[in-house]
Amino acid sequence: MTTFEKAAQQLLPAWLNSHQLTALDPAHRPQSRADGYETQRALCAATQDSAYGWKIAATSVAGQKHIGVSGPLAGRLLRSRRLSPAASVSLNGNVMRVMEAEFAFHLGQDVLGASHALTQDEVMACVDTLHLAIEIPNSRYSDFEHAGEASLIADFACAGHVLMGPAVSTPWRDKALNLHEVQVGHDGVVVAQGTGANVLGDPRLALTWLANELIAHGMFLKRGDMVITGTCVVPVTVAEGDHMVADFGDLGQIAAAFTA
Repeated sequence: MTTFEKAAQQLLPAWLNSHQLTALDPAHRPQSRADGYETQRALCAATQDSAYGWKIAATSVAGQKHIGVSGPLAGRLLRSRRLSPAASVSLNGNVMRVMEAEFAFHLGQDVLGASHALTQDEVMACVDTLHLAIEIPNSRYSDFEHAGEASLIADFACAGHVLMGPAVSTPWRDKALNLHEVQVGHDGVVVAQGTGANVLGDPRLALTWLANELIAHGMFLKRGDMVITGTCVVPVTVAEGDHMVADFGDLGQIAAAFTA
């Protein structure tokens, strides 16, 4: 068994049963981003689940400082944690207890490497649809703020449940998504607001970052992948009984209810 597989085996019960570790055993703790992605690959295989796409974590400077990382992180999204719009989400075992309003892109073709870093136009040419999403992130580390970026990457970059909306029907390609306003409401009261600029300056730039990050680590975005690009608002604290609505203006809304 490789070091990466040993780390994945330590993470696996926490992932499956929604509980937390203090930290990975130092003997097989990943020491670099590359190690983190190899451990994440091993953990995905160990779950016997399948990935339907990717998330991008820490797409704002504030988010990066909060969890002590040097830049964004990429994490696989697993089918068992994908939910329909307006689904009820259990907070049992969730140490983060926040929701995030995100733009998501569906890939209509593979995003393959080139002799240069891929540009935004090259990556967006591979996208066929835009979606709205709510992510409820979680960590398998009790002290996720100090786990370190390699360990966080190993743990799917704090992936949790994702509510994924249908393809946006409003024409969106010519919209300035960086300027697009997003609000989160609780019982009809706006509790958070932001724009697409909170996502690495623009959700399309975030997707471009991900495409190049994966290629740099021997992976690539594939046809059929869904990518949630990062939160447009400061993560909103949620509790059992809350009903939250993420409002993307003329692009639509997506709601979530939270249970014990």
